[in-house]
Amino acid sequence: MKKYAISLTAFAAFLIAGCAPPANTNTAANTANANSNANRSAAAPTVDFLMSMDKAANEAFAKSDTKWFQDNLSSKFVMYPMGQRMGKDAVIRMIGSNKCDVKSMNFTEPALTKVNDDTYVLTYKGTFDGSCTMDGRTEKLPPEVRAATVVIREGEKWMGAWHGETPIIDPKNPPPPAPGNNPASNTNANTNSAANSNASNTAAPAAPAPSANTDTLVKLHQAGWEAFKSRDASFFNNNLASSFGFIDPMGGFHASKADAIRLWTETMKCEGITSVNVSDGHATAISPTVEILTIKGTANGTCDGQKNGTLDSTAIYVKDGEAWKLAYMFETPAV
Repeated sequence: MKKYAISLTAFAAFLIAGCAPPANTNTAANTANANSNANRSAAAPTVDFLMSMDKAANEAFAKSDTKWFQDNLSSKFVMYPMGQRMGKDAVIRMIGSNKCDVKSMNFTEPALTKVNDDTYVLTYKGTFDGSCTMDGRTEKLPPEVRAATVVIREGEKWMGAWHGETPIIDPKNPPPPAPGNNPASNTNANTNSAANSNASNTAAPAAPAPSANTDTLVKLHQAGWEAFKSRDASFFNNNLASSFGFIDPMGGFHASKADAIRLWTETMKCEGITSVNVSDGHATAISPTVEILTIKGTANGTCDGQKNGTLDSTAIYVKDGEAWKLAYMFETPAV
């Protein structure tokens, strides 16, 4: 739950790494056939199926094929790129204006996290060489990212419900902090987002409305940050789902509950953390038992020799009896 102060200039092309045209993959016909067969039955998804679904998205993104996303993203789809909350309509609008030149890309290290029978998260590493242009601005793609996609069962199909990615950074050699990146205040973060750069004479689609459980989940997430500050392993044991995954701000993936608890309470060397806070919480219900919370988290002090600051976070919560439990978390440094 910490932040390494790093510059993420290339992250303005936030969706590109997850939706760039693939190289060295099966033919488009084979990919489409795999998607069609799996979606007709809506059986529990495999890693191979979800990777094929992302590859089909890659091809559609490269062609600015908004129809593919219209057909394969849930109406509940949400993203939180660079602190800008976006729903399905806003994302499709962005895809329609995208122009990319990608020389090569590759997916590796896929992993599957089950949230419940109707919700899964695919995590993978993406490697890229290329650039994308939006609204006249060309950005080079981060060479390596850790990405994740949430899929949900809707009738007989698996539909995309959330996507996020963050550059993979060597913790021994992080880039310098971005100018003006003040951990205590990120009021200007949204002004630099790719989403906001899509301004036109037509009003942008509205962000998804917050769910009725937003306040409850924000309080629970605040308690999680307090537990991180006090290294309270018992809190995490009680409030993380048994199947858990976590992408940290450096792009590392922690594939189990035990790994994450060990990281937060033992492995990370933190000093001077006297205050933590979460803000800008907004939950989206993607089913009666699963919610996606987007939120900012801030801590003072240092961890592993890096100054802490503000993170843009996405947390997948699942209902377990009467309690909400954290099933997956994604963090990236706020810019």
